[in-house]
Amino acid sequence: MSQPGQATTRGDLVRAAVLGLLGTRGPSSRADIARVLGVSPATVTQVTKDLMARRLVTELESVPSQGGRPARLLGLVDSAGGAIGAKVTADHVRIVSVGLDGTVHASSSVDLDATGARALDDLDEILLEAVRAHEGPLLGVGVGLPGAVDAQASGIVDAPTLGWQRLPVGPRLRQTLQVPVLLDNDVNTLAAAETLYGRGREHEDFIVVTIGRGVGLGIVQHGVVSRGAHGGAGEFGHTPVAGDGPLCGCGNRGCLEGFVGESGLLDAARAAGVVGPRGSLRTLVTAAHAGDPGALGVYADAGALLGRALAGAVHLLDPEVVVLLGEGIDEWPFWESSFDEAFRRHLMPARRGIRWIVEPWSEDQWAVGAASLVLASPFDAVSTGREGELVRARLQISGAP
Repeated sequence: MSQPGQATTRGDLVRAAVLGLLGTRGPSSRADIARVLGVSPATVTQVTKDLMARRLVTELESVPSQGGRPARLLGLVDSAGGAIGAKVTADHVRIVSVGLDGTVHASSSVDLDATGARALDDLDEILLEAVRAHEGPLLGVGVGLPGAVDAQASGIVDAPTLGWQRLPVGPRLRQTLQVPVLLDNDVNTLAAAETLYGRGREHEDFIVVTIGRGVGLGIVQHGVVSRGAHGGAGEFGHTPVAGDGPLCGCGNRGCLEGFVGESGLLDAARAAGVVGPRGSLRTLVTAAHAGDPGALGVYADAGALLGRALAGAVHLLDPEVVVLLGEGIDEWPFWESSFDEAFRRHLMPARRGIRWIVEPWSEDQWAVGAASLVLASPFDAVSTGREGELVRARLQISGAP
């Protein structure tokens, strides 16, 4: 995602950027809008006058200014537009309908056999139903997947865990849904959401680390989600941490994910005798909450390994802050002590003051992240391509009489 200021280098982006800014940052004065977007106050005045006439923006209360008369805040009208976000997993799709401010208006989960022969046909049908059910102007659909997407603008997917190889998910969904569709790796979508609504509003350079079935990494540098040459940047879970080890879903052995992902934790718990051959991760969690030393040791070992690996990522990327989230965060108290000790110990002295932040988690966040691909389009004139142009066009006309 491009920085907000970069979106205004073309005149046709200014209206969309103003709407996007009010949606993601909340009510703002005209002066603040001009400063953040890097345009003249006169341009903001002209654009916001047009947006108010089309009932997309309204004036709110006055706030004190640095001098002269109080500044009037501008805010979005609720009907300005919304997006659908879908997070694809191996066995279901999580879907949300959100407003420009990221508020979730509807949420659902639909079964999907993503590894089956009809996976793309079924995904077509599921998302078509979501589009039909969406209320109000729809700007587009964002889709997050556990794999690499060549580019948001094209949407060709490689997802080894789903058995997808060069699958034309984007073109197929656009043909079926007849709305703009943007796709990306699911962790990248969380990084986009953090940039719009989370800690990224306070930082230009940060990383998002997800813990759950696997281990993911979203990279934001200078306000832009870094995707790499082929859309595969941030495969942190496949960092080799051992010469040998459990077989990973990527086909290699010794990956970080194989030790600290859900399957790795379960294997370690079985080896420690905490969980029986047919036991589940829930058994491990229950034992840890009961204070079982073996269960606590499993999490302590995982936390230490994650801390060491993440110290290497910090040295490589030099972020301002690390954001931790995902399904595994519910058990973070069992990871925390060993993680922090190993993380600090393996950082260079100059980096040991870096903050890590744990954010509360719900599955909807995956889908909100996917919707953020659409909602970030007002700030992005490059990576979203024609689909981004279509989103911005819809945003500019959504309130026209």
